[in-house]
Amino acid sequence: MIALVFFLIFFQAFGACVGAFSALWGEVVYIVAMRDGKIDKAERAHLTAIGQGLRFGMAMLLLASFALIIVDFTLRVSRQPALTPSYWIFIFLALAVIVASWLLARKKISFIAGSAILITSWALLVFLTLGLLPVISFLAIVALFVILVVVLYAVIYYARLIASSPRNR
Repeated sequence: MIALVFFLIFFQAFGACVGAFSALWGEVVYIVAMRDGKIDKAERAHLTAIGQGLRFGMAMLLLASFALIIVDFTLRVSRQPALTPSYWIFIFLALAVIVASWLLARKKISFIAGSAILITSWALLVFLTLGLLPVISFLAIVALFVILVVVLYAVIYYARLIASSPRNR
């Protein structure tokens, strides 16, 4: 049973890494395509990369998490996952990815804001699944998330500003 738990944890971490890589790769593709001045293809490539990463990475992440909860329940672990802050942080970050992707696909949010939310959410999910994110409290992680989104928004805005300047074409 321990081998199954390790496999599921690996599966969960791999899904988070795939999602984070695809979100970051989608942003890089978009910035590179902006230099050409062909925004329409860049937007489609950006959404396609994010969408594929979301589907594959999020499916792996959530399936492994669900399986881990079932294993915890069958092993009768003394503290169930739903009672831990890391579980609710995980759910919050997964929902942030899903909602931001949905808003981005329906053009209800700007590309910069959507990208900042997606990349930050996926990065924090990677750190959480690898055990590198110290879980102090749910509100502390939410505050960290908001600060990182604002900082990443500024970085992405500046990178797109530089990429779209006329002297870079």
